[in-house]
Amino acid sequence: MKKIVLITAALLLAVSVVFAGGAKDKTAAADGRPTIRLITDATGIDDKSFNAAAWRGILEYYGDSWENQANRGTLYDVVTCQTQDMYIPTLKQVSDEGYDLIVTTGFTFADALNEVAQLYPDQKYMIVDVDYVNQPNVMQFMFSEEQGSYLVGVAAALQAKEDGIANPKFGFIGGVPGATITKFEMGYIQGIKSIFPDAEIVDFYANDWGKPELAKTQAKNWYDSGVYAIFSAAGGTGGGTIAQAKEYRQQGKNVWAIGVDSDQYADGIYSGDKSAVLTSMIKRVEASTMHALNAVENNTFKSGVVLLDMAADGVGFSDANPELSASVVEQIETAKADVISGKIKVIGTYKDAMAAGLAPAGLGAMDN
Repeated sequence: MKKIVLITAALLLAVSVVFAGGAKDKTAAADGRPTIRLITDATGIDDKSFNAAAWRGILEYYGDSWENQANRGTLYDVVTCQTQDMYIPTLKQVSDEGYDLIVTTGFTFADALNEVAQLYPDQKYMIVDVDYVNQPNVMQFMFSEEQGSYLVGVAAALQAKEDGIANPKFGFIGGVPGATITKFEMGYIQGIKSIFPDAEIVDFYANDWGKPELAKTQAKNWYDSGVYAIFSAAGGTGGGTIAQAKEYRQQGKNVWAIGVDSDQYADGIYSGDKSAVLTSMIKRVEASTMHALNAVENNTFKSGVVLLDMAADGVGFSDANPELSASVVEQIETAKADVISGKIKVIGTYKDAMAAGLAPAGLGAMDN
């Protein structure tokens, strides 16, 4: 049986695996801080989204910053797998090296971690976006992505309403389909429909986390057909949506991109403080890496699932863009309070959202 823990405060082969660091000193710091290796997919920590957020938590734990990674190569580092068939050999190699904690990011690592964790019972592991690797040495983190995505759906719809758009259309671009990305899409749709019940929603799945050109092409087609805002939950692929929105806003077209995981406002800047990213769904993956590192340091590490929902400040939205009007922000904050209180219940599965009449049929979303 899964153990759900709610926390209330604000992871070879040289041709296929890139080791982004120097010496591999696995000895814990004199003050007792643990050593850690983060293992990512091919998009790496420069995806400006999911992996970047996990990396930020590691940097913060060690008192470093993106600009000054003083302890990298000793206390912490990152390993980037260029292909999925390198997940198992990479996990085995890093496990042989004796770090205190090994972190994997994303559900695509689940099967590999489940296999390797059984081979190294004394090694501590952590994974994000998975709640079914029920090994005694694996800490799992889940987020209520549907709740944060509801808020950015509300934001996009309210902004369209303020712009006087009578029948706005909205788009969603996903990376690899699965239950986690479905939660993003379902929350976004429900947020939109809370303002425009009959809004037209279109979606597209790139089946890749690192193909921004696919998102850019799709975004162009949609913007050209009258889509007002596009929310991308696709890792590095989503950068293509932002790039196209920047181009079009520079040309004076009223279209928006919505960021994900990290606040992508700065990535959308095209002139002064003007950004093509209206808002971002903040998923505080950094909280998970910090939580696991503190648990290792304090000898409180244990297997099970840690749920980071909106009440735990695990998800939220960004109000960094000054073009997101004050009245819209106020209404989003009201919706946020209603989600936290339970007044608004956001459905995270496609099956249940369709049954409730809150999502259209024919989308690319998958619950498994």
